[in-house]
Amino acid sequence: MKAHLHTDWRNIPDSARGMVAALGNFDGVHLGHAHLVHALHAARPERELAVVTFEPHPRELFRPQDPPFRLTLPQERFAALSALGVRHVFQIGFDREFSAMSAEEFVTRVLHEGLGLHHVACGMDFAFGHRRRGNVAFLTERTAELGIGLSVVPPLSDALGPYSSSRIRRLLQDGYPERAAEELGRPWSIRGVVQHGDKRGRLLGFPTANIALGRHLEPARGVYAVSVRMADGQVCPGVANIGRRPTINDGQESRLEVHLLGFSGDLYGQTLSVALHTLLRAERRFDGLDALKEQIARDCTQAMAYLSTHEFAPISART
Repeated sequence: MKAHLHTDWRNIPDSARGMVAALGNFDGVHLGHAHLVHALHAARPERELAVVTFEPHPRELFRPQDPPFRLTLPQERFAALSALGVRHVFQIGFDREFSAMSAEEFVTRVLHEGLGLHHVACGMDFAFGHRRRGNVAFLTERTAELGIGLSVVPPLSDALGPYSSSRIRRLLQDGYPERAAEELGRPWSIRGVVQHGDKRGRLLGFPTANIALGRHLEPARGVYAVSVRMADGQVCPGVANIGRRPTINDGQESRLEVHLLGFSGDLYGQTLSVALHTLLRAERRFDGLDALKEQIARDCTQAMAYLSTHEFAPISART
């Protein structure tokens, strides 16, 4: 069944009302988030599942000077939530006006009147409303008064503590995409539009698709074995570089450049989802382009060897 994205909480169609919804930012849509969604379904299995989330992430609004930190942007988040069985994603625009809404207004105007929710679920530390003054105690009291069911779900934890987006960010920044994938339930992906580059990869014999990291978290710089999901659903193995290309003295912002193994064709303007599987080597400078070309060939061989022994289809390609 197809999932639906709603971006205007004031104008929800009747067909999308009466849902049960999990509340939160859902950056990454990791196993802890999946646990919350599954708990909601267990509580109200007769109702279609929904999620209430926000865009941009509130931290992006209040701390714009921070480096990019997002694990998932809207398209990737929507795909991951859909794969969990969520049928309606209420993506609320988070701007200055909305941030000034009180906790009372959020529950009454948005959840009750705007979305017509029958039941909501959240984590034990969920906070909302102006200056995050709304908490679980307030939500418990107010939903009961409005006749909305509530499930407060304890966090999913392992030996290291609760699963969290911040924990996954650290793993990626430290160069451990395999461990991040274990906590996400799928490989971590960067989704973006292929842009024109300087075509140096083509001159080296390894044409690349160039994708700006944009608001995505920058993981450890280096060369990765990846899989690439194209707009038509085809998934190809690849090798990607994330960094600033020190050998050619690029000096610009970090970018993602991916070479698709065994693929030829024009990808400019297409949206690709690039899933990171393992870090093959750290970024470093080489003594000239010939040395770089030789290393890229070794990278391709190593990436293919790794991917041939591991399942590499990202979650969005399996839905």
